[in-house]
Amino acid sequence: MKSVTINRASGAALGLIIASAIFAFVTVGVKVLVPATGIDADRAASRAKALAEIHATEEISLKYPAVLDAKRGIVRLPIETAMALAAQKWQDPAAARADLNSREEKAIAPVKTESFE
Repeated sequence: MKSVTINRASGAALGLIIASAIFAFVTVGVKVLVPATGIDADRAASRAKALAEIHATEEISLKYPAVLDAKRGIVRLPIETAMALAAQKWQDPAAARADLNSREEKAIAPVKTESFE
């Protein structure tokens, strides 16, 4: 009876080894033969496009002047120009401080809406 038990155990072990080998072979075969597209391939392309648009917008914002609010006189200047103007104006600190305070009051004042009635 003991030899029958040993034969059954070795047969089960051999079956497990063969099944594992077949499973591994099929898995590798499927991995090699079936082309898999990237899950996020289209997402990566759209993110790259969005990033390029952001960089282009930043480039325009940093290098070119623009009027942001004409009624309040708020403009956007390139950094180099703004630094040069600040250095020039702050040669006289008292006058620059007074100018800065007046511009701040003008910038935060409520805008008068026009009525078309």
